[in-house]
Amino acid sequence: MAAGLTIRVTPNSSRDEVAGEAGGAIRIRLRAPAVEGKANAALVRFLAEALGVRPSAIRMLRGETGRTKTVDIEGIDGPAAAARLLALAPKG
Repeated sequence: MAAGLTIRVTPNSSRDEVAGEAGGAIRIRLRAPAVEGKANAALVRFLAEALGVRPSAIRMLRGETGRTKTVDIEGIDGPAAAARLLALAPKG
């Protein structure tokens, strides 16, 4: 079982959080800057903690240098992963 998720990352935010969904992508804000792979590493850590998987279970398929990324997550299916992440988004 693996999840292919489209994630839209906003680096240099005030906190790490799920910000909702837009255009079919889950929006995630990260404190890490978008330099030298820091935002990508922060995204992997954030997703691993939020989804309860090992960081090594998360693979970046597309978008390593852009804000829109496609990630593959072993151990959880796509709809379940999206639902768990979106449940963390602020309501309202």
